[in-house]
Amino acid sequence: MQSSPILKDLVLIGGGHSHAIVLKQFGMNPVPGVQLTLIADVSHTPYSGMLPGYIAGAYQFDECHIDLRPLCELAQGQMIVDRAIGLDLKENCVLFANRPPIAFDLLSIDIGSTPAAVTVPGAAEYAIPVKPISQFLQRWDQVIERIGQQSDSSMRLAVVGGGAGGVELILGLQARLRQMQQTSGQPSIPELHLFHKGDRLVPERHPRLGRQLERVMRDRGIHLHLSETVCEIRAVPAQSPPGLEGRKENRGGSVTLSNSTPDSPAQPSQTLKEIHCESGLTIPVTEVFWVTQASAASWLADSGLKTDDRGFLLVDDRLRSISHPQVFAAGDVASMVNHPRPKAGVFAVRQGKPLANNLRRVLQGKDPQPFKPQKEFLILVGTGDFPEAGQLKRTAIASRGNLSFGPHPIFWKWKDSIDRRFMEKFTNLKPMMSIDAKPFAADVPPSMHCAGCGSKVGSSVLQLALNRINQSRPPVLNRPDILIGLDAPDDAAVVSVPSGQVMVQTVDYFRSLLSDPFIFGQIAANHALSDLFAMGAMPQSALAIVTLPYGTTTKQEETLYQVLSGAIEMLHQANAVLIGGHTIEGGELAFGLSCNGLATADQLWKKGGMQPGQALILTKPLGTGTLFAANMQLRAKGRWIEGAIDSMRLSNQFAIEPLRQSNTTACTDITGFGLLGHLIEMVNASRVAIDLDLNALPILEGAKETVQQGFLSSLHPQNFGASRFIQNPPVHHPLYPLLFDPQTSGGLLASVPGDRARDCLAALRNAGYEDSRIVGQVISATPENAATPIRITNTMPY
Repeated sequence: MQSSPILKDLVLIGGGHSHAIVLKQFGMNPVPGVQLTLIADVSHTPYSGMLPGYIAGAYQFDECHIDLRPLCELAQGQMIVDRAIGLDLKENCVLFANRPPIAFDLLSIDIGSTPAAVTVPGAAEYAIPVKPISQFLQRWDQVIERIGQQSDSSMRLAVVGGGAGGVELILGLQARLRQMQQTSGQPSIPELHLFHKGDRLVPERHPRLGRQLERVMRDRGIHLHLSETVCEIRAVPAQSPPGLEGRKENRGGSVTLSNSTPDSPAQPSQTLKEIHCESGLTIPVTEVFWVTQASAASWLADSGLKTDDRGFLLVDDRLRSISHPQVFAAGDVASMVNHPRPKAGVFAVRQGKPLANNLRRVLQGKDPQPFKPQKEFLILVGTGDFPEAGQLKRTAIASRGNLSFGPHPIFWKWKDSIDRRFMEKFTNLKPMMSIDAKPFAADVPPSMHCAGCGSKVGSSVLQLALNRINQSRPPVLNRPDILIGLDAPDDAAVVSVPSGQVMVQTVDYFRSLLSDPFIFGQIAANHALSDLFAMGAMPQSALAIVTLPYGTTTKQEETLYQVLSGAIEMLHQANAVLIGGHTIEGGELAFGLSCNGLATADQLWKKGGMQPGQALILTKPLGTGTLFAANMQLRAKGRWIEGAIDSMRLSNQFAIEPLRQSNTTACTDITGFGLLGHLIEMVNASRVAIDLDLNALPILEGAKETVQQGFLSSLHPQNFGASRFIQNPPVHHPLYPLLFDPQTSGGLLASVPGDRARDCLAALRNAGYEDSRIVGQVISATPENAATPIRITNTMPY
């Protein structure tokens, strides 16, 4: 928790190497009064220095990816997983693809680059671009799976681009294929081709390195096409696939390649492409990887920032935009006006500390300091594997200036050591203490905060936030049963209950469990509305309860706007209206809703409706408690937390109809008391017993690992008291602790007739609850199970 009032917003767009270092620096030495926000479209950012090794099979995913979420937690910052699509530099806001804009006082951009594939016809449709790297890796996994499924080596893979990135990619690809060959026992590997428009490889480096790499590639059987400019990529019609022979269309000659199979049909899963070069050379291939000259995201220039002819942000010696002093940039996306350098990861790494220092100085009212990147730098080029004494040994070439040595295993070991030391800086992080230092600015809110009505947030903050919501979101829902709501200045809202219906009411309120107020608003709204859905009621209206962190009125307005925007999005989805609320100040963000719903009395689901012979269905997976307990200790992987967030953002609204159609008789939502605590409430109300299948429980990714490592919610010990209701508790079962794990915005637990269970499960999955499971069976209560009505079993009759 940041105890200092929020005075300034520092926003980082992109999770590149420079920003990873900034996060670490701010985590180790926070700036009081500064709220830091990272915007990234992925939670795990790949380290480019280890990407070729990952392609070659030398590293696992986590070894070569920086997990951004723990870094944000270390820096006590917000993390927004979304795609930035523009900037409003007059209002100083970041625009998003899927959420409301956020404001900043100081902005830094480190979003990398993208190959300029769109300049070549067919490249955008049929080639796999290597940047953004995170998207490339998703396609790469699919390609590797496809290669592994091939029964022969007729595939042909091509790389377009002969810079360092393209060379390392194709050598790493060959190394991976050789490993797969050893495993499968195939006599050969798919054929590899590299196309480069220049007459030598890695033209950005000394010619000696290019000559060395050319020898390596020819010695290893890779087909080099130098001075060949790719001008088009075409798809080969599936109904009449050509053989895999290369040809010169315009020169009359043909080039027969070693793996040509002109009489063999293409594999059913293949879509062949043809690479056409300006010289007339045409070669059919299975996959094309695009590693050509980089370009920048178009929204940078569209936002009004000064860019170079390729769209990269022009910055001065202080890494500051030459057109907008509130914007900094580093990494591939930045071009230093006075010190142009190649787009290489080494510069992004070296810019990290100067960028962090200058951001800190500007936030503190000081002038940023100049930075001059080095001209000469060491490059270690991974060259894949070579066979020696029956084994495959990894090698690399070392190059600096006009000196080049290798390839040799010792240089690979050197490169591996450097890369692993860099990655160690971002792993095994330890939580820092809260920020208690005195804020840097003079306009600090008073250190003594009033209680009672004096703790209310000012009316201007509330009105400004509501005005922004009305302007940026769809029109407010109009329901005829809302007689007085937010549009009227009365002291209370007034709603009506239609004839023949009853009103169902509930309230939930809790501290924010994650740093993004918009997503928190969505989750908190889903959590509160689930009580209505669990009783079969449809939401009508809601009152908000908000505690805003201490800060300036501008910062409080921004936080209120974000959290209410998220909540209103979920309310509108459920056809419910926000009709009022109450806001106060406090040490940290907390939010909740008092919700009203409507139902007919005879259709209400109650906890006491379970009957013997019914099946128990759980709609969403368990594990949010242990995952966020681990997250607080910086021990949860970012992708685990993203999976938990996706589950919590999934409303239980869409489960109502499948459950109702399956004749559900009892239901509850799984929240703070955990699965077992809420199940016991149903058991006691229904006077039945339960056979529960631990192995059938849906579990969030990572929850099994974190609970086994001892990361438990602070509520877990109290929930564990329910274990006394279990016959012969299986205390050594790895999933047993998750029975007591408190859930936020958890799923519904419903009892349905046994003969309807499978159809209900199918309907739930069609409605979006892919993790829904049949987890137990309702059985009759007997004197023998009266004290311990929960029996753990491994078989279900459904």
